[in-house]
Amino acid sequence: MRVLIVEDEPLLAEAIRDGLRLEAIAADIAGDGDTALELLSVNSYDIAVLDRDIPGPSGDEVAREIVASGTGMGILMLTAADRLDDKASGFELGTDDYLTKPFEFRELVLRLRALDRRRAHHRPPVRELAGLRVDPFRREVYRDGKYVALTRKQFAVLEVLVAAEGGVVSAEELLEKAWDEHADPFTNAVRITVSALRKRLGEPWVIATVAGVGYRIEEPGRG
Repeated sequence: MRVLIVEDEPLLAEAIRDGLRLEAIAADIAGDGDTALELLSVNSYDIAVLDRDIPGPSGDEVAREIVASGTGMGILMLTAADRLDDKASGFELGTDDYLTKPFEFRELVLRLRALDRRRAHHRPPVRELAGLRVDPFRREVYRDGKYVALTRKQFAVLEVLVAAEGGVVSAEELLEKAWDEHADPFTNAVRITVSALRKRLGEPWVIATVAGVGYRIEEPGRG
């Protein structure tokens, strides 16, 4: 299990991280919302432990980003606010669990393990195509057994392409499925992202451009 701790009290964050590592749980720290979003864009986490009151984007805003990403990452809200209304608003955001400060470290570990077990029953299938192995649950991609680091947007695009199982996916469909409803239909974001994704995956290219139609995954050498 890999956990992201979003907590602006350094001593508390480090104590949680060190304790989790002793429990064989990998953990990273983000001291503010901006750092949290940056780490989430480049790393794959199973669960985020979020303090609501942090500098920059709040814990609530980070939670919204996680839910919107569609990765299925678990969220445990860690906060000093213990009113029912505070908890209700957290759950409405998509939070999976809530732990009020101060807390016993052992309870945090038990809640994390329970949350990880619950999520295991809803993991999407791992897809394999053209030498690619895409794990939507862990947001990991391997090509011919080698790990490939992708941004969140690149992963979202690749996930749509692989799910098509070699079929052509139009730029409009990619924009609809990998971006949000506010995306500009005339943007060149799809073309730029596909180009960057193709380079990340390396040669020989596995993403083919079908002129005037869209993109598809194909076995190298088939084009």
